[in-house]
Amino acid sequence: MPTPTDIVLHQASRILEVAFEDGARFRLPAEYLRVESPSAEVQGHGPGQKQLVAGKRAVGIVGVEPVGHYAVLLRFSDGHASGIFSWDTLHRLGREQEAFWPRYENALAAAGKSRDA
Repeated sequence: MPTPTDIVLHQASRILEVAFEDGARFRLPAEYLRVESPSAEVQGHGPGQKQLVAGKRAVGIVGVEPVGHYAVLLRFSDGHASGIFSWDTLHRLGREQEAFWPRYENALAAAGKSRDA
């Protein structure tokens, strides 16, 4: 499991920057983390239950709290605070960000939804 060496929240740009011991460094937008939250509210309770989360363009992160030695709990400005982001999840989200984002925008468009609230 990849382990972070540094986690920095950039409030103004709404970016969570995470560096890992394998040399990877990711700049993860709050909106991306919010719509991909590992919470049951977003991911559902089983396969095929993932929710398409819209209207989160302006969301920020208001808190980053350690959870043991394996994860962080992110508190979002919209009140969402139930997703625990493991180190593996953050690393995967960083690796997959480029491929995910166009698919997310296409899914929003197909559903007639927007990134704006």
